[in-house]
Amino acid sequence: MKNGRKQYGNDFKAKMALEVLKEQKTMAEISSHYRVHPSQLMKWKKKVIEALPGIFSGNGKNNSGNDGALTAELYQQIGQLKVEMDWLKKKSGVIG
Repeated sequence: MKNGRKQYGNDFKAKMALEVLKEQKTMAEISSHYRVHPSQLMKWKKKVIEALPGIFSGNGKNNSGNDGALTAELYQQIGQLKVEMDWLKKKSGVIG
């Protein structure tokens, strides 16, 4: 049995919250155009407003660009250490 609730993606929610914040259309116009309840739009708007100060704090969680580079570097180091360990085990005669 299918759940009757609609599920919206993060991109859609952000787009709707931005549209509400722009105040170029009324809440009723946005709600009827995108078929989203006005109270839901207000919740998304509130979340965006609450998250805004964190964006400029420098401690934001959106460091995905750096995380990818760091992860790649760490995997490279792990691989290098594994190769060195295997070489040392082979030279010392330790099996494992």
